Amino acid sequence: MSLLAENLAERIVAMNETEQDQPLFFYEREIKTELEINPSTYIVNTSGNIVSSNRPIGPIEQQLNSSILKSDDTIQSLDIYDNEFYVVKSPIEINDSVIGWVAMVESKEKLAHVDQEYNQLAILIISLALLGWAAIYVLSKRLSKPIKDVAEAAKLVAEGNYQIHIPNESKEKEVYELIHSFKEMTKKLERLESLRTELLAGVTHELKTPVTSISGLLQALKDGVVTGDEAKEFINISLKETEKMKTMVGDLLTFNQFAANAVLVNNETHAINDIVEDAVSSWQVVQKEEEINIKVDKLLNTVRVLVDPIRFQQVMTNLLNNAKQSMVNNGDINVTLKENGERIMIDVSDSGCGIPEVEQPFIFERFFRGEKKKYNIRGLGLGLALSKMMIQSIGGDLVLLKSSAEGTTFRIILLKITANMPDQNKSNRVENEV
Repeated sequence: MSLLAENLAERIVAMNETEQDQPLFFYEREIKTELEINPSTYIVNTSGNIVSSNRPIGPIEQQLNSSILKSDDTIQSLDIYDNEFYVVKSPIEINDSVIGWVAMVESKEKLAHVDQEYNQLAILIISLALLGWAAIYVLSKRLSKPIKDVAEAAKLVAEGNYQIHIPNESKEKEVYELIHSFKEMTKKLERLESLRTELLAGVTHELKTPVTSISGLLQALKDGVVTGDEAKEFINISLKETEKMKTMVGDLLTFNQFAANAVLVNNETHAINDIVEDAVSSWQVVQKEEEINIKVDKLLNTVRVLVDPIRFQQVMTNLLNNAKQSMVNNGDINVTLKENGERIMIDVSDSGCGIPEVEQPFIFERFFRGEKKKYNIRGLGLGLALSKMMIQSIGGDLVLLKSSAEGTTFRIILLKITANMPDQNKSNRVENEV
């Protein structure tokens, strides 16, 4: 009502400024509000006399009470015919002078009654609720179904069944990545399970072979099948097989100790040139009659490292043995020392046939043996895995630098002793951390 009164007062002023003399007519549609209220509307002069109204008879017949016009309140209440009414007024101002008023009068009873469309509102709320529920249901179905499929597949994998099929047509990025990662994990688990079974069979075979040989040789001696020099030869073969078996069992025990962090290493300060030269010389002595061309490129300056000399020699021996085994005919082995910042790198390179690319990611896996080695050279496949553990136990690392048909290069990485690192001249027992 206040807005209607103000709007009507502005229209009267506008008509006066355009000097239009036509009378003002009231149309019901212009003063009817959205709440379906049709108040009695009056135009009065400054004395309160009614100039025009939208009804011939209303709550105010001829004159508006002067006290209503003089009051500062734009909304007032009054009693007319024992009924309570509300009066809303708005001044008609021309050149900052009030020439009259627009007043609207309506009973409190009608103003208090608002006819809202409760049914439409209820339908709207219910419709929105159903739409929201439907949207949540559809989305939850799209998200829950692939997750349920992954959960069912996980149960199958836990039971040892790796032959699973999960459709991956989800458009949600996170769900797609979940299914893709699960499939990749399943493939790797299947490969590892197959590899584990194969390696277990290989280890069993490798340990069984020398036992069978020793048993057969000793049985021949016992039965007197061989005598004299031939008997001595059988005994020598049995001793060699015993040494091989003892070496394999020793490798297993050592590996288990390193894997369980139960090995203590003795770190000492050594010049890297000296310790590498000693390891190569010791290996060459063991080769005896075999001629192996090996070259060592040492550092020009003296660099000291903290290292366990026994463990380091074991690693070097294993790398040199692998290099020798990879060469069908005697070839060249190069041991090159390099310095890069705080790191010392020892590269062991050979001119052998190399490691197949498909096998390279698994060479440091325990019990892994390549196809060529599996049938030509006996062993448990622990050499590289154990070597990597040993180097890591003294704060370094062992990596495959490169391998091709022209040869293979392994790199040992050690930290050199700097000015900020205390020089340790005596043996320190350091707990192995792999």
